[in-house]
Amino acid sequence: MGSILIKNGTIVTADQKFKADILVEEAKISGIGLHLKEDLKDCSVIEAEGNIIFPGGIDAHVHFALPTPAGPSCDDFLSGSRAARTGGTTYFIDFVTPSRGQSLKEALLLRNAEVANSLLDCGLHMGITWFDETIPAQMEWCVKEAGIRSFKVYLAYKGNIGIEYHELEQVMLTAAKLNAIVLVHCEEGDLILQKQQEFLKQGKTGPVYHALSRPSETEAESVRKVVGLCRKTGCKTYIVHTSAAKSLEYIRQGKKEGLPLYCETCPQYLLLDESVYQKPVPETLKYVISPPIRSKADQEALWLALKDGTVDVISTDHCPFNTLGQKDQGINDFTKIPNGAGGVEHRLKLLYTYGVLTGKISLQQFVALTSTNAARIFGLYPRKGEIATGSDADLVIWDPDSKSVISVKTNVQSGDEDIYEGMEICGKADMTLISGRQV
Repeated sequence: MGSILIKNGTIVTADQKFKADILVEEAKISGIGLHLKEDLKDCSVIEAEGNIIFPGGIDAHVHFALPTPAGPSCDDFLSGSRAARTGGTTYFIDFVTPSRGQSLKEALLLRNAEVANSLLDCGLHMGITWFDETIPAQMEWCVKEAGIRSFKVYLAYKGNIGIEYHELEQVMLTAAKLNAIVLVHCEEGDLILQKQQEFLKQGKTGPVYHALSRPSETEAESVRKVVGLCRKTGCKTYIVHTSAAKSLEYIRQGKKEGLPLYCETCPQYLLLDESVYQKPVPETLKYVISPPIRSKADQEALWLALKDGTVDVISTDHCPFNTLGQKDQGINDFTKIPNGAGGVEHRLKLLYTYGVLTGKISLQQFVALTSTNAARIFGLYPRKGEIATGSDADLVIWDPDSKSVISVKTNVQSGDEDIYEGMEICGKADMTLISGRQV
Protein backbone atom coordinates (compact mmCIF):
# COMPACT_ATOMS: atom_id res chain seq x y z
CA MET A 1 0.00 0.00 0.00
CA GLY A 2 1.42 3.39 -0.99
CA SER A 3 1.49 6.37 1.31
CA ILE A 4 -1.09 9.16 1.28
CA LEU A 5 -0.60 12.84 2.05
CA ILE A 6 -3.71 14.82 2.94
CA LYS A 7 -2.90 18.50 2.53
CA ASN A 8 -4.39 21.73 3.87
CA GLY A 9 -7.38 20.30 5.72
CA THR A 10 -8.78 21.57 9.01
CA ILE A 11 -8.29 18.78 11.55
CA VAL A 12 -10.87 18.46 14.33
CA THR A 13 -10.47 16.09 17.27
CA ALA A 14 -12.38 15.88 20.54
CA ASP A 15 -10.27 18.65 22.03
CA GLN A 16 -8.52 20.49 19.18
CA LYS A 17 -9.11 22.26 15.89
CA PHE A 18 -6.15 23.20 13.70
CA LYS A 19 -4.95 23.31 10.12
CA ALA A 20 -2.33 20.74 9.13
CA ASP A 21 -1.32 18.01 6.71
CA ILE A 22 -1.62 14.31 7.54
CA LEU A 23 0.74 11.63 6.28
CA VAL A 24 -0.55 8.05 6.15
CA GLU A 25 1.77 5.05 5.84
CA GLU A 26 1.06 1.34 6.32
CA ALA A 27 -2.57 1.97 7.42
CA LYS A 28 -1.45 4.30 10.22
CA ILE A 29 -1.08 8.04 10.68
CA SER A 30 2.68 8.59 10.54
CA GLY A 31 2.90 12.36 10.59
CA ILE A 32 0.88 15.52 11.28
CA GLY A 33 2.16 19.01 10.60
CA LEU A 34 2.27 22.00 8.32
CA HIS A 35 3.76 21.73 4.85
CA LEU A 36 4.64 18.03 4.96
CA LYS A 37 6.52 16.92 1.83
CA GLU A 38 5.30 14.17 -0.50
CA ASP A 39 8.84 12.90 -1.15
CA LEU A 40 7.90 9.29 -0.47
CA LYS A 41 7.72 6.69 -3.21
CA ASP A 42 4.17 6.01 -4.46
CA CYS A 43 2.71 8.84 -2.39
CA SER A 44 -0.81 9.93 -3.35
CA VAL A 45 -1.81 13.50 -2.53
CA ILE A 46 -5.32 14.47 -1.46
CA GLU A 47 -6.04 18.19 -1.52
CA ALA A 48 -8.34 18.97 1.43
CA GLU A 49 -8.42 22.78 1.34
CA GLY A 50 -11.83 23.89 2.61
CA ASN A 51 -12.58 20.47 4.10
CA ILE A 52 -12.78 19.31 7.71
CA ILE A 53 -11.00 16.11 8.73
CA PHE A 54 -12.53 14.06 11.55
CA PRO A 55 -11.58 10.72 13.07
CA GLY A 56 -13.72 8.01 11.49
CA GLY A 57 -17.10 7.69 13.14
CA ILE A 58 -17.74 4.87 15.62
CA ASP A 59 -21.30 3.61 15.94
CA ALA A 60 -21.41 1.58 19.14
CA HIS A 61 -24.98 0.33 18.67
CA VAL A 62 -26.21 -1.31 15.48
CA HIS A 63 -28.33 -4.39 14.77
CA PHE A 64 -27.47 -5.88 11.38
CA ALA A 65 -29.40 -9.04 10.43
CA LEU A 66 -31.20 -9.07 13.78
CA PRO A 67 -33.49 -12.14 13.87
CA THR A 68 -37.16 -11.41 14.68
CA PRO A 69 -40.51 -13.17 14.09
CA ALA A 70 -41.05 -10.74 11.18
CA GLY A 71 -37.74 -11.75 9.61
CA PRO A 72 -34.25 -10.27 10.04
CA SER A 73 -33.64 -6.53 10.07
CA CYS A 74 -33.14 -5.63 6.45
CA ASP A 75 -29.50 -4.53 6.53
CA ASP A 76 -27.04 -7.40 6.84
CA PHE A 77 -23.34 -6.94 7.59
CA LEU A 78 -22.49 -6.29 3.95
CA SER A 79 -25.17 -3.70 3.18
CA GLY A 80 -25.05 -2.18 6.66
CA SER A 81 -21.30 -1.69 6.65
CA ARG A 82 -21.51 -0.19 3.17
CA ALA A 83 -24.10 2.32 4.41
CA ALA A 84 -21.99 3.08 7.48
CA ARG A 85 -18.86 3.92 5.51
CA THR A 86 -20.89 6.03 3.07
CA GLY A 87 -21.89 8.19 6.00
CA GLY A 88 -18.40 8.43 7.49
CA THR A 89 -18.58 5.65 10.08
CA THR A 90 -15.48 3.45 9.97
CA TYR A 91 -16.10 1.13 12.93
CA PHE A 92 -19.26 -0.25 14.48
CA ILE A 93 -20.26 -2.59 17.28
CA ASP A 94 -23.11 -5.04 16.74
CA PHE A 95 -24.57 -7.69 19.04
CA VAL A 96 -24.65 -11.40 19.63
CA THR A 97 -28.23 -12.29 20.61
CA PRO A 98 -28.37 -15.88 21.89
CA SER A 99 -31.68 -17.67 21.78
CA ARG A 100 -33.05 -18.81 25.13
CA GLY A 101 -30.79 -21.53 26.51
CA GLN A 102 -28.23 -21.23 23.70
CA SER A 103 -24.64 -21.08 24.91
CA LEU A 104 -22.84 -17.78 24.47
CA LYS A 105 -20.02 -19.56 22.66
CA GLU A 106 -22.33 -21.18 20.10
CA ALA A 107 -24.15 -17.90 19.49
CA LEU A 108 -20.84 -16.09 19.03
CA LEU A 109 -19.52 -18.60 16.50
CA LEU A 110 -22.70 -18.29 14.44
CA ARG A 111 -22.57 -14.49 14.58
CA ASN A 112 -18.91 -14.42 13.59
CA ALA A 113 -19.82 -16.17 10.35
CA GLU A 114 -22.14 -13.26 9.52
CA VAL A 115 -19.62 -10.63 10.63
CA ALA A 116 -17.17 -11.98 8.05
CA ASN A 117 -19.21 -10.22 5.35
CA SER A 118 -18.56 -6.75 6.80
CA LEU A 119 -16.62 -4.21 4.76
CA LEU A 120 -15.47 -2.53 7.99
CA ASP A 121 -13.62 -3.50 11.11
CA CYS A 122 -16.15 -4.06 13.86
CA GLY A 123 -16.78 -5.47 17.32
CA LEU A 124 -19.52 -7.38 19.11
CA HIS A 125 -21.35 -6.93 22.39
CA MET A 126 -22.51 -10.23 23.90
CA GLY A 127 -26.19 -10.34 24.79
CA ILE A 128 -27.21 -11.98 28.05
CA THR A 129 -30.71 -12.93 26.98
CA TRP A 130 -31.30 -15.62 29.58
CA PHE A 131 -29.74 -16.41 32.95
CA ASP A 132 -28.83 -19.42 35.04
CA GLU A 133 -25.89 -20.46 37.21
CA THR A 134 -23.72 -21.17 34.13
CA ILE A 135 -23.77 -17.61 32.79
CA PRO A 136 -20.96 -16.16 34.97
CA ALA A 137 -18.53 -18.83 33.73
CA GLN A 138 -19.68 -18.27 30.15
CA MET A 139 -19.09 -14.54 30.56
CA GLU A 140 -15.58 -15.28 31.81
CA TRP A 141 -14.97 -17.38 28.68
CA CYS A 142 -16.15 -14.48 26.51
CA VAL A 143 -13.67 -12.09 28.11
CA LYS A 144 -10.65 -14.37 28.51
CA GLU A 145 -10.96 -16.52 25.39
CA ALA A 146 -13.01 -14.53 22.87
CA GLY A 147 -11.84 -11.00 23.70
CA ILE A 148 -15.36 -9.67 24.29
CA ARG A 149 -15.48 -7.07 27.03
CA SER A 150 -19.05 -5.76 26.81
CA PHE A 151 -22.35 -7.44 27.62
CA LYS A 152 -25.89 -6.34 26.76
CA VAL A 153 -28.95 -6.88 28.94
CA TYR A 154 -32.59 -6.12 28.12
CA LEU A 155 -35.04 -5.26 30.89
CA ALA A 156 -37.91 -5.03 28.40
CA TYR A 157 -39.18 -7.86 26.16
CA LYS A 158 -40.34 -10.10 28.98
CA GLY A 159 -40.79 -13.71 27.93
CA ASN A 160 -38.37 -13.25 25.05
CA ILE A 161 -34.86 -11.82 25.53
CA GLY A 162 -35.46 -9.82 28.72
CA ILE A 163 -34.09 -10.78 32.14
CA GLU A 164 -34.94 -9.73 35.71
CA TYR A 165 -33.23 -7.13 37.91
CA HIS A 166 -31.83 -9.73 40.32
CA GLU A 167 -30.30 -11.52 37.33
CA LEU A 168 -28.89 -8.25 36.04
CA GLU A 169 -27.23 -7.73 39.41
CA GLN A 170 -25.42 -11.06 39.04
CA VAL A 171 -24.36 -10.13 35.51
CA MET A 172 -23.01 -6.81 36.78
CA LEU A 173 -21.13 -8.41 39.69
CA THR A 174 -19.51 -10.85 37.27
CA ALA A 175 -18.67 -8.11 34.77
CA ALA A 176 -17.11 -5.98 37.51
CA LYS A 177 -14.77 -8.85 38.42
CA LEU A 178 -13.84 -9.22 34.76
CA ASN A 179 -13.37 -5.45 34.24
CA ALA A 180 -16.06 -5.63 31.56
CA ILE A 181 -18.88 -3.19 30.83
CA VAL A 182 -22.62 -3.91 30.85
CA LEU A 183 -24.97 -2.18 28.41
CA VAL A 184 -28.55 -1.97 29.61
CA HIS A 185 -31.80 -1.44 27.70
CA CYS A 186 -33.79 0.29 30.42
CA GLU A 187 -37.55 -0.15 30.28
CA GLU A 188 -39.89 -1.60 32.90
CA GLY A 189 -40.87 -4.77 31.08
CA ASP A 190 -43.63 -5.85 33.47
CA LEU A 191 -45.37 -2.48 33.36
CA ILE A 192 -45.12 -2.32 29.57
CA LEU A 193 -46.60 -5.81 29.23
CA GLN A 194 -49.49 -4.81 31.49
CA LYS A 195 -50.20 -1.68 29.45
CA GLN A 196 -50.00 -3.59 26.18
CA GLN A 197 -52.55 -6.13 27.37
CA GLU A 198 -54.89 -3.40 28.60
CA PHE A 199 -54.82 -1.58 25.26
CA LEU A 200 -55.41 -4.76 23.27
CA LYS A 201 -58.39 -5.71 25.46
CA GLN A 202 -59.86 -2.27 24.74
CA GLY A 203 -59.41 -2.78 20.99
CA LYS A 204 -56.67 -0.15 20.85
CA THR A 205 -54.35 -1.83 18.40
CA GLY A 206 -52.79 0.90 16.22
CA PRO A 207 -49.10 1.93 16.16
CA VAL A 208 -49.69 4.94 18.46
CA TYR A 209 -50.40 2.51 21.29
CA HIS A 210 -46.87 1.18 21.01
CA ALA A 211 -45.69 4.59 22.23
CA LEU A 212 -48.49 4.97 24.78
CA SER A 213 -47.67 1.58 26.30
CA ARG A 214 -44.07 2.70 26.89
CA PRO A 215 -44.34 6.16 28.52
CA SER A 216 -41.20 7.96 29.64
CA GLU A 217 -41.63 6.82 33.25
CA THR A 218 -41.17 3.19 32.18
CA GLU A 219 -37.66 4.12 31.04
CA ALA A 220 -36.86 6.51 33.87
CA GLU A 221 -37.84 4.10 36.64
CA SER A 222 -35.71 1.40 35.06
CA VAL A 223 -32.78 3.82 34.78
CA ARG A 224 -33.19 4.72 38.46
CA LYS A 225 -32.90 1.05 39.43
CA VAL A 226 -29.94 0.42 37.13
CA VAL A 227 -28.05 3.43 38.48
CA GLY A 228 -28.65 1.93 41.93
CA LEU A 229 -27.17 -1.38 40.77
CA CYS A 230 -24.17 0.46 39.32
CA ARG A 231 -23.68 2.07 42.72
CA LYS A 232 -24.03 -1.29 44.48
CA THR A 233 -21.82 -3.41 42.21
CA GLY A 234 -19.25 -0.92 40.95
CA CYS A 235 -19.79 -2.30 37.45
CA LYS A 236 -19.09 -0.10 34.45
CA THR A 237 -22.60 0.58 33.16
CA TYR A 238 -23.66 1.99 29.79
CA ILE A 239 -27.30 2.98 29.39
CA VAL A 240 -28.32 2.66 25.76
CA HIS A 241 -30.67 4.84 23.67
CA THR A 242 -31.65 7.20 26.51
CA SER A 243 -34.77 9.13 25.53
CA ALA A 244 -36.42 10.61 28.63
CA ALA A 245 -35.60 13.78 30.57
CA LYS A 246 -36.15 12.07 33.94
CA SER A 247 -33.69 9.32 32.98
CA LEU A 248 -31.06 12.00 32.41
CA GLU A 249 -31.59 13.35 35.93
CA TYR A 250 -30.76 9.97 37.46
CA ILE A 251 -27.74 9.52 35.19
CA ARG A 252 -26.48 13.04 35.88
CA GLN A 253 -26.70 12.44 39.63
CA GLY A 254 -24.89 9.12 39.32
CA LYS A 255 -22.08 10.75 37.39
CA LYS A 256 -21.78 13.48 40.02
CA GLU A 257 -21.23 10.71 42.57
CA GLY A 258 -18.38 9.40 40.43
CA LEU A 259 -20.11 6.19 39.39
CA PRO A 260 -18.67 4.37 36.34
CA LEU A 261 -21.75 5.31 34.35
CA TYR A 262 -22.08 6.13 30.65
CA CYS A 263 -25.03 7.42 28.66
CA GLU A 264 -25.94 6.99 25.01
CA THR A 265 -28.66 8.59 22.94
CA CYS A 266 -29.57 8.49 19.25
CA PRO A 267 -30.46 11.03 16.54
CA GLN A 268 -34.12 9.98 16.45
CA TYR A 269 -34.60 11.18 20.03
CA LEU A 270 -32.84 14.47 19.30
CA LEU A 271 -34.59 15.32 16.04
CA LEU A 272 -38.08 13.77 16.08
CA ASP A 273 -40.95 14.14 18.55
CA GLU A 274 -44.05 12.18 19.48
CA SER A 275 -46.23 14.02 16.95
CA VAL A 276 -45.00 11.46 14.39
CA TYR A 277 -47.41 8.96 15.95
CA GLN A 278 -50.35 11.13 14.88
CA LYS A 279 -49.58 10.53 11.22
CA PRO A 280 -51.88 8.16 9.32
CA VAL A 281 -51.32 4.43 9.22
CA PRO A 282 -49.32 2.86 7.57
CA GLU A 283 -46.90 5.81 7.61
CA THR A 284 -46.76 5.62 11.41
CA LEU A 285 -45.35 2.10 11.31
CA LYS A 286 -41.82 3.25 10.48
CA TYR A 287 -41.63 5.17 13.78
CA VAL A 288 -42.28 2.11 15.95
CA ILE A 289 -39.02 1.85 17.88
CA SER A 290 -38.16 1.11 21.51
CA PRO A 291 -38.00 3.26 23.45
CA PRO A 292 -40.48 5.30 21.42
CA ILE A 293 -39.94 8.84 20.20
CA ARG A 294 -40.67 11.27 23.04
CA SER A 295 -41.94 14.79 23.67
CA LYS A 296 -40.30 18.06 22.66
CA ALA A 297 -39.45 18.60 26.34
CA ASP A 298 -37.52 15.31 26.39
CA GLN A 299 -35.83 16.31 23.15
CA GLU A 300 -34.70 19.64 24.62
CA ALA A 301 -33.40 17.90 27.75
CA LEU A 302 -31.29 15.60 25.59
CA TRP A 303 -29.66 18.52 23.75
CA LEU A 304 -28.77 20.09 27.10
CA ALA A 305 -27.37 16.75 28.24
CA LEU A 306 -25.09 16.66 25.20
CA LYS A 307 -23.79 20.07 26.07
CA ASP A 308 -23.14 19.39 29.77
CA GLY A 309 -21.54 15.97 29.25
CA THR A 310 -24.31 13.81 30.70
CA VAL A 311 -24.60 12.07 27.33
CA ASP A 312 -21.31 10.48 26.26
CA VAL A 313 -22.14 8.83 22.95
CA ILE A 314 -24.50 9.26 20.01
CA SER A 315 -25.13 5.93 18.31
CA THR A 316 -27.97 4.94 15.99
CA ASP A 317 -29.55 1.70 17.24
CA HIS A 318 -29.71 1.03 13.49
CA CYS A 319 -32.28 -1.71 12.96
CA PRO A 320 -34.45 -1.08 9.89
CA PHE A 321 -37.38 -3.20 8.78
CA ASN A 322 -39.37 -2.82 5.60
CA THR A 323 -42.83 -1.39 6.15
CA LEU A 324 -44.21 -3.60 3.39
CA GLY A 325 -43.98 -7.21 4.49
CA GLN A 326 -42.41 -6.68 7.92
CA LYS A 327 -43.77 -3.76 9.94
CA ASP A 328 -47.22 -4.14 8.40
CA GLN A 329 -47.48 -7.58 10.02
CA GLY A 330 -48.53 -5.63 13.10
CA ILE A 331 -50.86 -3.14 11.43
CA ASN A 332 -53.78 -4.52 13.48
CA ASP A 333 -51.73 -5.41 16.59
CA PHE A 334 -48.96 -3.01 17.59
CA THR A 335 -47.22 -5.71 19.66
CA LYS A 336 -46.39 -7.55 16.43
CA ILE A 337 -44.65 -4.62 14.73
CA PRO A 338 -40.89 -5.28 14.66
CA ASN A 339 -39.22 -2.45 16.57
CA GLY A 340 -36.49 -0.49 14.83
CA ALA A 341 -35.45 2.10 12.27
CA GLY A 342 -32.38 2.90 10.19
CA GLY A 343 -29.83 5.66 10.63
CA VAL A 344 -26.25 4.40 10.31
CA GLU A 345 -25.83 6.23 7.00
CA HIS A 346 -27.21 9.52 8.30
CA ARG A 347 -25.77 9.89 11.82
CA LEU A 348 -22.86 12.23 11.13
CA LYS A 349 -24.65 14.52 8.70
CA LEU A 350 -27.71 14.81 10.96
CA LEU A 351 -25.59 15.75 13.97
CA TYR A 352 -23.48 18.14 11.93
CA THR A 353 -26.51 19.88 10.40
CA TYR A 354 -28.79 20.04 13.42
CA GLY A 355 -26.17 20.09 16.17
CA VAL A 356 -23.02 21.86 15.00
CA LEU A 357 -24.54 24.31 12.52
CA THR A 358 -27.28 25.33 14.97
CA GLY A 359 -24.71 26.00 17.69
CA LYS A 360 -26.08 23.32 20.02
CA ILE A 361 -22.75 21.49 20.08
CA SER A 362 -19.24 22.43 18.99
CA LEU A 363 -17.22 20.63 16.33
CA GLN A 364 -15.07 19.14 19.08
CA GLN A 365 -18.14 17.87 20.93
CA PHE A 366 -19.40 16.42 17.66
CA VAL A 367 -16.20 14.38 17.33
CA ALA A 368 -16.31 13.29 20.97
CA LEU A 369 -19.94 12.18 20.74
CA THR A 370 -19.67 10.36 17.42
CA SER A 371 -16.21 8.81 17.74
CA THR A 372 -13.75 9.51 20.54
CA ASN A 373 -15.90 8.81 23.59
CA ALA A 374 -17.05 5.46 22.22
CA ALA A 375 -13.42 4.57 21.46
CA ARG A 376 -12.45 5.37 25.04
CA ILE A 377 -15.38 3.52 26.62
CA PHE A 378 -14.98 0.35 24.57
CA GLY A 379 -11.19 0.06 24.68
CA LEU A 380 -10.41 1.21 21.14
CA TYR A 381 -8.61 4.46 21.99
CA PRO A 382 -6.13 5.79 20.83
CA ARG A 383 -6.01 3.28 17.97
CA LYS A 384 -9.37 4.61 16.87
CA GLY A 385 -11.33 7.78 17.63
CA GLU A 386 -8.27 10.00 17.36
CA ILE A 387 -6.10 11.80 14.83
CA ALA A 388 -2.58 11.31 16.16
CA THR A 389 0.68 9.73 15.10
CA GLY A 390 0.31 5.96 15.45
CA SER A 391 -3.49 5.92 15.30
CA ASP A 392 -5.29 3.93 12.61
CA ALA A 393 -5.78 5.98 9.46
CA ASP A 394 -9.57 5.92 9.80
CA LEU A 395 -10.42 9.41 8.60
CA VAL A 396 -13.37 11.34 7.23
CA ILE A 397 -12.75 14.22 4.83
CA TRP A 398 -15.88 16.29 5.31
CA ASP A 399 -17.34 18.68 2.77
CA PRO A 400 -19.08 21.35 4.90
CA ASP A 401 -20.73 23.01 1.90
CA SER A 402 -22.58 20.02 0.45
CA LYS A 403 -26.37 20.31 0.42
CA SER A 404 -28.80 17.40 0.13
CA VAL A 405 -32.17 16.07 1.23
CA ILE A 406 -32.56 12.65 2.82
CA SER A 407 -34.62 10.33 0.65
CA VAL A 408 -35.16 6.60 0.67
CA LYS A 409 -34.71 6.81 -3.11
CA THR A 410 -31.04 7.72 -2.73
CA ASN A 411 -30.18 5.83 0.47
CA VAL A 412 -27.43 3.28 0.58
CA GLN A 413 -28.85 1.73 3.76
CA SER A 414 -31.72 -0.71 3.28
CA GLY A 415 -35.41 -0.23 4.01
CA ASP A 416 -38.40 0.92 1.98
CA GLU A 417 -38.98 3.97 4.21
CA ASP A 418 -36.84 6.40 6.20
CA ILE A 419 -37.78 8.16 9.44
CA TYR A 420 -35.68 11.16 8.34
CA GLU A 421 -37.32 11.41 4.91
CA GLY A 422 -37.25 14.96 3.54
CA MET A 423 -34.84 16.41 6.11
CA GLU A 424 -32.47 18.98 4.62
CA ILE A 425 -28.79 18.30 5.19
CA CYS A 426 -25.63 20.41 5.09
CA GLY A 427 -22.31 18.59 4.85
CA LYS A 428 -21.30 15.08 3.91
CA ALA A 429 -18.44 12.61 4.07
CA ASP A 430 -16.73 13.51 0.80
CA MET A 431 -14.10 10.83 1.24
CA THR A 432 -13.56 8.16 3.88
CA LEU A 433 -10.25 6.46 4.60
CA ILE A 434 -10.32 3.10 6.35
CA SER A 435 -6.89 1.94 7.52
CA GLY A 436 -5.49 4.28 4.89
CA ARG A 437 -7.61 2.93 2.03
CA GLN A 438 -9.78 5.41 0.15
CA VAL A 439 -13.42 4.32 -0.13
